[in-house]
This record gives sequence, C-alpha cells and structure tokens, in this order.
Amino acid sequence: MTSSRRDFLRTAVLLSAAVPLAAAGCSTTDPEEEKAGGGTLQKAKDAGTITVGFANEAPYGYTDKSGKLTGEAPELARVIFKQLGIDEVKGVQVDFGGLIGGLNAKRFDAIAAGMFITPERCASAAFANPEYVAKSAFMVPEGNPKGLKGAKDPAAKNVRVGVMTGAVEAGYAEKTGVKKSNIKTYADQPSAFEGLKAGRIDCIWLTRISLADLQSKHQGEGFEVTDPFVPVIDGKEQFGAGAFAFRKADSDLLNAWNGELDKLKQQNKLLPVLQPFGFTQAEMPAADDTAAKFCQG
Repeated sequence: MTSSRRDFLRTAVLLSAAVPLAAAGCSTTDPEEEKAGGGTLQKAKDAGTITVGFANEAPYGYTDKSGKLTGEAPELARVIFKQLGIDEVKGVQVDFGGLIGGLNAKRFDAIAAGMFITPERCASAAFANPEYVAKSAFMVPEGNPKGLKGAKDPAAKNVRVGVMTGAVEAGYAEKTGVKKSNIKTYADQPSAFEGLKAGRIDCIWLTRISLADLQSKHQGEGFEVTDPFVPVIDGKEQFGAGAFAFRKADSDLLNAWNGELDKLKQQNKLLPVLQPFGFTQAEMPAADDTAAKFCQG
C-alpha cells in the first residue's frame, strides 16, 4: 500500500518504561537462514531486542507530548514480543509511505501503523492476521454543510477530499469518482486538519477510529465526524483490516506473532490492549478475518 513519502525520521522514542526504544538499524541475518525463515526471529531472541517501524498517526502509533511513542501498535508490540522472549523493542518513527520500503531495506524487522492489508501491499510484505477491522468516516465542518454520508458523496458533490499520503483512502476517493485535482494528500493528521480548518479541503477521509481521536484533540473548534460507513469498490465492501507486517522471508517471525495474537484473541485480552486508544468490541476481528482473506481483496 505504499509509495514513499519523505526521508525517514530517524528519531527513536521510548515505547514504555519497561520496554525502551532507541534508534537503531535492524539486526542483520544470514541470507540462508532468511530463505529458510526464522533468521530474524532467532537473532532477536538471542539479542533480546527487535526493531520496529511506526508511523506518526494517532491512535495507531504516535509520539505523545513527553516524547514517548505510544498507540495501539507500539503497545501491542510490547505485549506480543515480550511473550516471544524479546524484552526490548526498538521503535523508529518513519513516514507512512516509507514503511514497506524500509522494511525490505532491512532498516527494521517489522512495521505497524494502522496499515490496512491490501492485495497490493501483500505483494511486497507478509502481513500478520489483523488486530482490528475498521470502517471509514469523514471529518467535516460542524453541521456537515456538504451533506457527506457515504463513499460516493464526495464525487457526487464535487468536494475536495483530504487523505493521508500512501493510505487507502486516496484509492477509495479516486475509484469512487473524485477528481484527482480534488484529492489532497497530507503527510499526517495535523497537516490534514490544518487544511480543513483553513478551507483548503471540505473533508478528511480516514477511519472512524483515526478521526475520533483527531476530533478529541480539537473539541470546540467547529468540526464533527460523520457516522461510519463501508466503501464499496468494484462491488466489494472495503473494511480496513490493520495489521503488523514482516519481510516475506521471515515466516518463523510471522507465524510466532500470529500465534501470540491468536492467544490474545481467544483469551479476550486483545481489546484491553487497544481500548485505551478508542477501539471497541466493534473493531475486534471476526474468526474468519485473516491476512489471507484481505490479501485476496
């Protein structure tokens, strides 16, 4: 799902007091081990540390006012990698559009940023099973003056749409008929909000989760989030299934992650990790919500 945005922000920040983060290159692995799968996992276990790339998008992964990297993805990484015997997670904050490229360039060993599983992205990375499934929404001026309620409305009403660079919503907008000149891309949520506030766009198109978090930071400023909806593209409903991703060679690491994630789901322990960041039971994946399903489109 990616096109490169900007150069990587190489600043590493603290994931938690128990699991420190620092900027670092990912551990190198033996090529033959990688071909067999498991080189990265074993090396991470031996070293007790692993490097993970995140993007600055709340509530998935972001730097808070204290400089700590937090969000559903960093916190989930802390829980699962600890269960795998890897106590230290070195998190590197990067632009969203550079995540998959950085992963395959071995700048880090895994990526997570609320990244949706899509057939295009599955061609370049091995996605874990989803930790959440989300619907879309719009952020609009209070009163929703353009009357935007669903995916087809921006094109029908000829409005200007703000999306995140490299995110799926740009494709949704284009495929539902929004003119390319009306699709405005932004590097992050704060930039998109400033565009909306300044009247350069008429709405922001993201997940309901993202927009609810963004609205919580701008209470009383005259904006609202629409009811959630599911875009239909080429006759198929587009639910956003967010997941971690790994290099295709690292099958052992992928399988180990999925195993621990499945345990959290089965023991009803996944939601408590994500709930502080605005996730609800409605976003929890169903039993048949797998990476294989969403990779097929």
